[in-house]
Amino acid sequence: MENKTNSIQRKIIHIDMDAFYASVEQRDNPMYRGKAIAVGGSPEGRGGVVATASYEARKFGVRSAMPSKRALQLCPELLFVRPRFDAYKEVSRHIREIFGRYTDLIEPLSLDEAYLDVTADKQNIGSAIEIAKLIKQAIREELQLTASAGVSINKFVAKIASDLNKPDGLTFIGPSSIESFMEQLPVEKFHGVGKVTADKMKKMGLFTGADLKKLSEQELKNHFGKAGTFYYRIVRGIDDREVQPHRETKSLGAEDTFPYDLTLVADMEIELEKIAKTVYDRLQRYNLKGRTITLKIKYSDFKQITRNQSFPFPVGDMETIINTAKQLLAATWPEDKRIRLLGITLSNFGEITPIGDKPDHPGQLSLFDFEE
Repeated sequence: MENKTNSIQRKIIHIDMDAFYASVEQRDNPMYRGKAIAVGGSPEGRGGVVATASYEARKFGVRSAMPSKRALQLCPELLFVRPRFDAYKEVSRHIREIFGRYTDLIEPLSLDEAYLDVTADKQNIGSAIEIAKLIKQAIREELQLTASAGVSINKFVAKIASDLNKPDGLTFIGPSSIESFMEQLPVEKFHGVGKVTADKMKKMGLFTGADLKKLSEQELKNHFGKAGTFYYRIVRGIDDREVQPHRETKSLGAEDTFPYDLTLVADMEIELEKIAKTVYDRLQRYNLKGRTITLKIKYSDFKQITRNQSFPFPVGDMETIINTAKQLLAATWPEDKRIRLLGITLSNFGEITPIGDKPDHPGQLSLFDFEE
């Protein structure tokens, strides 16, 4: 199997902001500087979740997506800060402007990271490493924040590289060293390999990329399904995916985790109406209608289910969204159930005419998506 990128060797940069939300809060509020802070939900009541932790908090083991109560146990001095999305989005606008000085091929992944293809950069600098340095310098001087950068010939390796020397790191992995680098990489460091898959691999005696490389593509597919082909290619440094500045919107939605479990259907319906309003506003902004409405429910025991209804034509009006969500909820017999999260998603879109060409993904704010 040949690496197609050899014929057109790309120059890819992955930029990842360092502890983004927390760093913005520390920049804007002197009382948080040098302190262990967590941006996210309060540990009071049932407790929220940490969105981002400062590096001072990470020393105690506090991590993103960790329950706030657990974070407080690890770090009793931890300060909890409510997120200010307007502030983060304003920073993101500035970051996008900095990126745009060097290339228009920018693929946002989330609020704090993006891929850049600088194979043909606007300023004819020619060196991806030099461009990464200039971007990091501009972010530091203009925003008083730091970012880490990974530079390589494809997206997968660039993303891994950006995480190697955080914070404020810059790591280059050139073509000649990619395979040896991938061979030494622990399987849990492979982007896309979660804890369950990593545990399965280790039980099979697969601890590094070199171990994965011993298996044929078919053997990997037998054990890991379609992902096996991806592992086979990537451990050899093969990743032909292009940086996509205008990714197609596959679905659009919103969800909410509640401070306390909902047990009354009336309360559930009230929350569904709020969520539906958010979804409707986003549909209006992107001029979208979908043929499928999906309801997501997570119970107090963390069991999660989804229910959906499809229509023969695209829908996007508030009344249909709310009524369908309520009907899907009723079909789950919610009486006497304890529900901690509800979500509504529309998919299977008809005509797609995004306003401003900004992608939107439920559960994750795009780097340059300015909706709450």
